[in-house]
Amino acid sequence: MLWISEPEVSELIDLEDAIAAEEKMLALEAKGEATSLPKALGQWERRSMHALGSFAPSAGRAGFKTWLHTPNGAGTIFSLFNTETGVVEAVIESAVMSQLRTAAISGVATKWLAPAIADEMALVGTGKQAMLQVAAVAAVRPIRRLRVFSRTEENRRAFVERAASLFTFDVEEARSIEAATDGAQIVTIVTRAREPFFPASALSTGVHVNAVGAILRGFAEFHQDLFDRAGLVVVDNIANAQSISTEFIERFGPGPDGWDEVRSLSDIVAAGRPRPADLDVSLFKSLGMGVADLALASLIFERAVARGVGREIERMGRSTARWRSARRH
Repeated sequence: MLWISEPEVSELIDLEDAIAAEEKMLALEAKGEATSLPKALGQWERRSMHALGSFAPSAGRAGFKTWLHTPNGAGTIFSLFNTETGVVEAVIESAVMSQLRTAAISGVATKWLAPAIADEMALVGTGKQAMLQVAAVAAVRPIRRLRVFSRTEENRRAFVERAASLFTFDVEEARSIEAATDGAQIVTIVTRAREPFFPASALSTGVHVNAVGAILRGFAEFHQDLFDRAGLVVVDNIANAQSISTEFIERFGPGPDGWDEVRSLSDIVAAGRPRPADLDVSLFKSLGMGVADLALASLIFERAVARGVGREIERMGRSTARWRSARRH
């Protein structure tokens, strides 16, 4: 069994690798060859505990990502299993992998849902995930200008300065949501907002929206009027949206009835059709799903084996459980 560390993960895959791997896994999911288990989520006292499972028998892999988020830090690992032997093949430290997974799924969604000629992007939110979200969009569209809005001026300016040093396109500070989104064909919202703040009126015509921040129960980023304008509504995983997304549950109910207009990203990828030219707004909601993690974990493991990376942990074999009460000596 391999233990693969965060620095090793960073060496083994990058964002472009992640986008390609997730798109391939989504195609398997659409054919019924990869499955995500419903997300397990517990919340208490500003803390949350998560588990995402998935299996892809045709690829010979299954696994679980588990993590705990607290005000003082977070920890996460992915356990990768062989579906033929049941053996744990690897334990992967998964913070970097999770960042890549979250950004990459936005990259896949943007590839299939955004206007093909989109070159202006608006970013709302400047937290830990934001920079990779920009990179994911730039990987699939020829971005010419990025406008950035955050309610905190200091964070906004620091992000703009940092982004300008990393990307070749223009990066500008916006002092309002509307200033950021005016004329932008791609809008990414990535915040930890508890109350909806983003109105549909902020959007131009012919826009794709990635809403990737509100992944906990009781959190919301956009107002319900965004659904009124969205001619195409897509999520990474419908079951998770039905159980977790405040925005979607308020609109469509807890499911499964009433969700006919919501499509999964895997179906979009499998259909292989470009965005309709007359579409006003497309909306993609990302909550996290197991097959996306499995795609990256499998690639990380394969490359680790090929390159001799990771720490081999000796298997100690099976043992027998003990008890003390009423035992004959």
